[in-house]
Parts: sequence; structure tokens; C-alpha cells
Amino acid sequence: MSSHVTLLHRTRYRYDRPVSMGPQTIRLRPMQTSRTPIESYGLHISPEGSHLRWERDSCGNDVACVGFSNRLTHFDIEVSLVADMTVYDPLLQTGSADTCENTPLAQYLSQPDCTPEVMDFLAKYPKCTGGDALEDMMVLNRAIASRVAYQRRLEPGIWSPEQTLRNGSGSCRDSAWLFVNMARCRGYAARFVSGYLIQSAPTSEGAEVLTGDLHAWTQIFIPERGWVGFDTTSGLLACEGHIPLAVAVMPENAAPVSGLLDCCEATFDVSMQVERLFT
Repeated sequence: MSSHVTLLHRTRYRYDRPVSMGPQTIRLRPMQTSRTPIESYGLHISPEGSHLRWERDSCGNDVACVGFSNRLTHFDIEVSLVADMTVYDPLLQTGSADTCENTPLAQYLSQPDCTPEVMDFLAKYPKCTGGDALEDMMVLNRAIASRVAYQRRLEPGIWSPEQTLRNGSGSCRDSAWLFVNMARCRGYAARFVSGYLIQSAPTSEGAEVLTGDLHAWTQIFIPERGWVGFDTTSGLLACEGHIPLAVAVMPENAAPVSGLLDCCEATFDVSMQVERLFT
């Protein structure tokens, strides 16, 4: 079976009246450091007539900056890509900080939210003896996945770490931000990750079903290994199905789409289609 898949991701915004739109930042291009190879990539913006330029920010994210001169009643973003989903062992990753970013590791240690709730949780999982950073973070990742039930939350924003712990549930971005703060409280450099999650599952008839979603997880800098991805929703390490689109010190700087817009009534729709590519 081919390891290559195609992904088609459409985001459609509709406005109740013509609006002026400020510059929009789109973070929907896989990072060059993605361990899942991207064979091709395309970004299409509608309506026609947009001004688009690509930039690379200080964290190494390739971002599209889009502007429109005219008022709009709709704004559509379409991403298409081909990914090589060959299985790899995430623990074989070695290296240091990414060469395409300019953010010092110290920035990823800044301002941890070490509230009493967070410290009480950490106290239940003492650091591993011998200073094994990887094992320490793997234990904590599984503990968060066990404590925080997954909740699909469509409203914007990210809960604070203590709010996620109190609720005992949260979206992928809530639990990922919780882990970022806990890792920083332990003295590890950690960053928030926004990306695609592609998964395969068999049907009752034995056929394959591929699904794709926008997802969030955590990357922690492990000495002698570099940045390692931890998925707090599953409690497992990030692998070939995790395609990072943006990393950041703070979650809002990894948002898939951000920008200013006139006050209006807006609706949006997101669809994602993943298919196996047979050659």
C-alpha cells in the first residue's frame, strides 16, 4: 500500500455585509522541519485579487500574509498537499534546535503558569531518578491524557492551565497548553504546536478510512534529541500523522488564521478530505 496521501483543507468565511479586512496571517504551510515529508503544497485564496507574500517568522514558521483592497462578503482558503506517511520511530530523532528559527531556547522557558493547581498535579509525578528528561516528559504526557478528557470545543480561545485541570476536560489546544506550562515549570523548553493530524482506521468491512483534522500538541526540547512532540490527547509521542504547521511561545502566535476585520456577523465552515494516493 502506498504511503502517500493527499489532503484537501477548505476554510470558508461568510459575512452578512461587505466588510473591510485588515492583513490576514495564514499559518497553514507545513514546517520545513516536519519529519513527515511533504511532496507538494498549494495554497489558493478567494476571491481573486488578493495581495499575498510569504514570510518566515522568528520561530521558523512559513506564514502567508494576505491583504485585500476591496470590501469582501466572503473569504476562502484552500490548502492541498501530498504527504509521505512512511512510519518512523519518533525516538530516533536527534539534534539540537531548529536551524531555521531565531527564537532562543530561553524564550520557550519564559513565563510558566505555575499555579497551585499545576504544582499540586506535578507533585504527584516526581522527576524521574537519574535525570531522564525523556522519561520524565513521557510520564507527564500520559498523566495529562488520563486526567484531561478530550472535548471538542469550537469557541475561540484557550483555557488557562488551572481551568483545564479544574474542568478535567478540554480541547487538544487546552491540554497542549497545559503541558507547555508544566514542562516549563519543570525547567524544560517547551512550545505550542498547531498542525494537521492524519489518522487511519479500518471499517467493520476491513476497508481503510483516512481522517484529517487541525490539531494541537506540545514539543519539548530534550537534550541530545532535540524537539520531541508529545500529544496530550492520546498520551503518545507525535509521529508521522502529526504534520506541524506552526510552533510558538504562546498559542495565539500559532493560530491557523489571524487578522483584523470590520465588525459584522460572520460564519465559517471547515472541511478536510484525506485520500490514499495510489500510483
